[in-house]
Amino acid sequence: MSRVREGEIEIPSAKHKEFTLVMIRDYAEDKILLGEKLRGFGSGYFNGFGGKIEPGETIEAAAQRELKEEANIEATDMTARGCLRFIFDDNPTPWLVHVFHASAYTGDIAASDEMRPVWYKLNPSEVPFERMWADDPHWWPYLLAEKKFVGTFLFTNTTELVKFWIRETDDLSTI
Repeated sequence: MSRVREGEIEIPSAKHKEFTLVMIRDYAEDKILLGEKLRGFGSGYFNGFGGKIEPGETIEAAAQRELKEEANIEATDMTARGCLRFIFDDNPTPWLVHVFHASAYTGDIAASDEMRPVWYKLNPSEVPFERMWADDPHWWPYLLAEKKFVGTFLFTNTTELVKFWIRETDDLSTI
């Protein structure tokens, strides 16, 4: 896997499929809520909470809906933090994932048939990066430093990260 400069990854001309991802952080306890994916794409991996944007739905509404469906909570201070493009050699449609951050929520965290929520202390020995997507270690530092970011990640065989670029920006539409 190699880090490349922006523009050095060929972007397919196909329209992007858009998704959301919400990361819940507990500052007082210095921990983050991740969900173990129980079925479907990414099964067995840990990730934030999110999914597809339905027709007619705003990005923010989709993020809240997915968070409620997967963890039984609603973020009360959700902010946009990143926009990530994913290109898979075995899928002709690139993905655009809108990343959100929240530290306050209502409801009681509960598992769903799709995700099992688990709190992890924010230290390298406890966050299960070995069971997360290969791109996560590259954008997490931006998220944890409360910076906004955009990036593109190129995967082969669905899970092997080949190339990527990432940068800090105030304009999440610049991807």
